[in-house]
Amino acid sequence: MLPPTHTRIWIVAGVTDMRCGFDGLAAKVQMHVQADPFGGHVFVFRGRRGDRIKVLWFDGDGMCLFCKRLEAGRFVWPQAENGRVALTAAQLSMLLEGIDWRSPRRTAPTLAA
Repeated sequence: MLPPTHTRIWIVAGVTDMRCGFDGLAAKVQMHVQADPFGGHVFVFRGRRGDRIKVLWFDGDGMCLFCKRLEAGRFVWPQAENGRVALTAAQLSMLLEGIDWRSPRRTAPTLAA
């Protein structure tokens, strides 16, 4: 299931202990980001080595926790130690594929209107 199009996507800055589960990550959202983990927003966490992320999302029926480990490379993460950074759905898609979402480049120039 995918989040609705109006859902906000937040990277939780800093590093997270990847042993955390639903409750630990929800507590981190409440304490460090000062947001409601049950509000329907998506929260993305990265481990210290940078090759693992977890995505926490409340879909209205229950809490969802998605995990991904890159076999090569690292997930691009903001330098901030605290707080959160907003992403678009396209940026989240790039992040999940291990692409640098901060400065993607088109392979061909766009057509001018």
